[in-house]
Amino acid sequence: MPFKVQIGPPQISIHQGQTVLISDPDGQINWPSERGLYFLDTRVVSSWTVYANGEPWELLNGGPVTYYAARIFLTNRAFATEAGIIAPRTLGFTISRWIHHGMHEDLDITNNSMKPVKFQLEIAIRCDFADLFEVKSGNIVRRGRITTEWTQARQRLCTTYRNRDFSRAVTISAHRVPKEAVYANGRLSFEVAINPGEAWHTCLLYSLMDNDKHLAPPQDCAEDHPKSSHAETLADWLRTVAKIQTSNEEFYRLFRRALEDMAALRLPIKGTDHIVFLPAAGLPWFIAPFGRDSLIVSLQNILIHSEFARGTLDILGSLQAKEDDPYRDAEPGKIFHELRYGELAHFKLIPHTPYFGTADATPLYLITLHAAWRATGDQALLERHLETAEGCLSWIDHYGDRDGDGFQEYQTRSPVGYENMAWKDSGDCVVYPDGSLVKGPKALCELQGYVYSAWLRMAEVFDALGKSDRAAELRAKAAALFERFNAAFWDDELGFYAYALDGDKKKVLTVASNAGHCLWCGIVPRERAKRVVERLMAPDMWTGWGIRTLSADHPAFNPYNYQTGSVWPHDNGIIALGFKLYGFGAEAARIAHDISIGGSYFLLNQLPELYTAFQRDGTTFPVQYIGANVPQAWAAGSIFMLTQAMLGFLPDAPRNKLYVDPLLPDWLPDLRIRDLRLGRHTFDIRFWREGERTEFEVLNGDAKLVERCEMGLKAAQLRDHAEPLRRVKKPRP
Repeated sequence: MPFKVQIGPPQISIHQGQTVLISDPDGQINWPSERGLYFLDTRVVSSWTVYANGEPWELLNGGPVTYYAARIFLTNRAFATEAGIIAPRTLGFTISRWIHHGMHEDLDITNNSMKPVKFQLEIAIRCDFADLFEVKSGNIVRRGRITTEWTQARQRLCTTYRNRDFSRAVTISAHRVPKEAVYANGRLSFEVAINPGEAWHTCLLYSLMDNDKHLAPPQDCAEDHPKSSHAETLADWLRTVAKIQTSNEEFYRLFRRALEDMAALRLPIKGTDHIVFLPAAGLPWFIAPFGRDSLIVSLQNILIHSEFARGTLDILGSLQAKEDDPYRDAEPGKIFHELRYGELAHFKLIPHTPYFGTADATPLYLITLHAAWRATGDQALLERHLETAEGCLSWIDHYGDRDGDGFQEYQTRSPVGYENMAWKDSGDCVVYPDGSLVKGPKALCELQGYVYSAWLRMAEVFDALGKSDRAAELRAKAAALFERFNAAFWDDELGFYAYALDGDKKKVLTVASNAGHCLWCGIVPRERAKRVVERLMAPDMWTGWGIRTLSADHPAFNPYNYQTGSVWPHDNGIIALGFKLYGFGAEAARIAHDISIGGSYFLLNQLPELYTAFQRDGTTFPVQYIGANVPQAWAAGSIFMLTQAMLGFLPDAPRNKLYVDPLLPDWLPDLRIRDLRLGRHTFDIRFWREGERTEFEVLNGDAKLVERCEMGLKAAQLRDHAEPLRRVKKPRP
């Protein structure tokens, strides 16, 4: 059993919806820091410290007990009272918190000494109402006014922030107090008197307000209701999603943890006509709607929980750009990148209202629409989102291709826009072979693949809708893009695809992981696939813990940097599925093993957003990336995509078929998947190795609907009714 590695700075993070608490391990929020109680992108509590007669408490242990609740155990240092010194470690102090809209906080103190004790428990609380963006940047500007009102009779402390028509407030109410609390000098004070062997208890209830909207906290203490509505909701979630059983306990724990992380990151959003659940990107900074992230997570979950795709398509479609707005990088038909709710967004001091600085969310929307239809067989889904899809197709033609050369390029038009607009979006991630930054507009290789895949998938959609002429048009465009892309991006000497074309249409011959996404999209000719796979699995790219974002031989390689040498689980999941589609199932399973082994080193088997990795041997292990989001939706979802790659699942619900192409590796000799849904059908399928071959048996469900076939060939046949995984046309002599 490997030892566990703590990810990021020591802290406790819990959340529900868009209420997030980040504290130190002892439950306190020490200012200045990035910690606090956040609500709708506003930090409503910026400091929370607790004392016994002015002395701090000592941490014994603490942590989250689930994604929405935490418990911290403290004890006292020696401190003076009127009756004398209270000896150290004679008092036990437990802080229990759980979030449901607002936050409920239980304070329990036990007297383990043989004498009565009497002292003041003081809680110092400050509220800065800083916007999340300013907290992260370390540059907080106070624009409005903060007022505090203490109501003694109601034992209620209300702190309100107002800036013109923007308002946030937090009300802290003391309940079940043996003796009334008082508020003075910025502190809530409780007189605590406990006889030997007895306990003292009180509750603090944190109500949150957004202008006139009020979010009340749970009224009952955690001890009174150990099975909260959250626990019931989690149990309901686990009953409805696909689950696995396997003799490989390590892989099972990672899969189960991923299911729980997905439950934690469900974001309830008011849709066009009902509440839908959108997958939030990650904790703590990205509990908000994100275009690219939500779409990729929906694709990862397509056979686990297809409702994610429905919610994502609904919300993103409802906010599709209708007009040109350079400040927000918005153009008609474009799918947004990020939507925020804080003060800066309210007054449009940042463009996230929403911000449209993404070049890939628009084709990914089309890919997700097709995938959701193939998983559910719901033609009404296509009809519901057809207008949005037509807008996406129009944007690809008129705005995604900025100069009419047939390729997708990006470059911000906003003074506060992003330099890079693909999934690698840090400012320093797109580099020339000498390490210098690429000049735009930039045409990244995977963007071409996404559009190729989107056109072919939408051609199948238009066939299903009886629009054969439209389907033929898109297939012709895809075929032309296939030839054009392979002529412009492939480099024979490098034996690999260019990372991008720069603003002068010159190849950026940097070896990066992006080309693996081109395999997933099917834009790589069959005769080149082996070279792409081998290059990605070469020692400078493959670590044994996953494939790096950038070659270790590159001058800009830095494994501790965000996207220039680190390992991203979701990137590896997409690459592995691309390997499988071209018949490289063993290599796909090797990547699945990398991520599975890597995940076992992290606390709670919880995959982070990214990690640093050196070449795996008997002495190395994944290294934390400070600030990585944990949990992170597409990191968790990578396990589902890796499972899909090993089992070769290809859903075709419109034709009542589930195709499988299983190849289990020796480290995963058996796997049973339960509650797998395809349209109206539910399956329970067992897979096991017999020698080098993987067999399967349908234990529940109609076995006639499950058929073995080569995944890549069938995918192409269903998609474009043409030669599977096209070859490059030979030039005429």
